Amino acid sequence: MSDRNRGDDNAYFLGRIGLHNVVITCLPSGRYGPVPAAAVATRMLSTFPSIRFGLMVGIGGGVPSQADIRLGDVVVSKPSVRSGGVLRCGNDFEQTSTLNNPPYVLLNAMSNLRATHLVEGHRISELLSGMLNRNPALTDSVIPKESDRLFAACYDHPGETGSCNSCDERHLIVRKNRAGLSPQIHYGQIASITRVLKNGAKRDEIARRLGGTLCFEMEAAGLMDNFPCLVIRGISDYADSHKNDHWQGYAAATAAAYAKELLSVITPRQVTTEREASQLYA
Repeated sequence: MSDRNRGDDNAYFLGRIGLHNVVITCLPSGRYGPVPAAAVATRMLSTFPSIRFGLMVGIGGGVPSQADIRLGDVVVSKPSVRSGGVLRCGNDFEQTSTLNNPPYVLLNAMSNLRATHLVEGHRISELLSGMLNRNPALTDSVIPKESDRLFAACYDHPGETGSCNSCDERHLIVRKNRAGLSPQIHYGQIASITRVLKNGAKRDEIARRLGGTLCFEMEAAGLMDNFPCLVIRGISDYADSHKNDHWQGYAAATAAAYAKELLSVITPRQVTTEREASQLYA
């Protein structure tokens, strides 16, 4: 891009999703957390001042004690009377503040899409199949290489890393089979934390203390107070000691599929009537 602002070294992908012009960027490889996320967002709004809102799409750790959350499911930040849908937490996992609500255009779209899904079901599996048909080279990075196994919160993984093939299956949690293979979508509270959480017992205790958190992630706190957006996370692990990267590709893809569906229920007119994001906090 020849017209990017000086000092903007973000990598951008420009294109269209449905009727909308979109710009996509991501954090630099190996960088994560609220500070890098805030820096990327600031540069993005500087180079693209006409952006109205954002969708923060990625992966997170699910809390199966709060809902029937499985690997590959999607969690969407939904405001409540006590928060804007995302809580900012400090190094000790204590809540330090709540973050801004998503803009109304996204909240209305979320409500409309949720109602449609109740009647017609979602299209995540269909969209994933279409993506892989168009891009078969992605198959190896998207299809999980390990089954979805949830261990008791008090049972720790032997060693710090490695496959769960040697884990004691007597500590597996037996869950009811779902009617289909499609992921489910959950709406609720997401906690944005500053360090990786890899402890099942601590995960459940923190989620209860925070009032029913469904998902933990590490970047939203860097965006939502200065960039109107909705947080969409695919569940790639259970934030416990069995955490690995086998489901990351699939979880990222399911979150992206939900984002694509969400944009399909927003009209261009609804977008243009929103204020430019770069002006909201000027």
